Amino acid sequence: MDFLPNLATLTAFTLASLLLTLTPGPDMTLQMSRSMRDGRSVAFWVLLGTNFGICVHTLLVAFGVSALIIASPVAFMILKTGGAAYLFWLAIQAIFKGSTFRLGPQAKKPTKVGALSAMFNGLWVNILNPKVIIFFMTFLPQFVSAGDPHVTGKLIFLGFYFIVVALPFGIAFIVAADKLSNWLMANKRVLRTIDYTFGGVFSLFAVKILFTQAR
Repeated sequence: MDFLPNLATLTAFTLASLLLTLTPGPDMTLQMSRSMRDGRSVAFWVLLGTNFGICVHTLLVAFGVSALIIASPVAFMILKTGGAAYLFWLAIQAIFKGSTFRLGPQAKKPTKVGALSAMFNGLWVNILNPKVIIFFMTFLPQFVSAGDPHVTGKLIFLGFYFIVVALPFGIAFIVAADKLSNWLMANKRVLRTIDYTFGGVFSLFAVKILFTQAR
C-alpha cells in the first residue's frame, strides 16, 4: 500500500494531530454550543458535518485546488468574507436564541430537517474558513516528500487519518457539554452567560478570519 507513510512519519503526524485537535476553533465551539443548546444528537450531526468539511479540504489540498484559491486574491477574499459573515450569523444565533431551543426531552430528538441543518452548519463552518485551507496546505505537506510519486495518495490518507485521530475527542467534548447542560438548565443566568460567551467567541473567530492573509 504505497499511500501509507512510514511509522516514524505516522507517529509524528499522530502527535501533531492530537495537539491540533485540542486547540479550540470554530468547529469545536459550534459542536459544544449545539450540544448544550439542542442535545448531543444534534451536535453529533454537526460533528459529522465538520468532518465532511475536513474531507473536502483534504481533497482540495491533494489535488492542488487550495493552492489556486490562495493564489487568487478575489477568490480568497470571497471565501474569507463569506466565512466571517457565517460566523457572525452563528454569534447572533447564540446570543438571541441560544438558551431558548431546548424546551424539554423532545428537543433532544431532532427531525430529519433539523439533523441535516445541523450537519450543514458544521460543514459550512469548515468549508468557509480560509484558516483551515491555509492550515491544511501547510500542515499535511510537511509529512510527505514533494518528489514522492504517491504524494496525492499519502495526502488523502493523512487527511482522513486526521479525522480518525480527532473523532474520539470530538465525541467526548459533545458528551461532556451535553451533560453540563442538564445543570445549566437549572441555572438560567449561567446559561445566558455561556450564550454570550459563545457569541463572543464566534465573533472573535470571524474577525480573525477577516484579517487572515493568504501569504
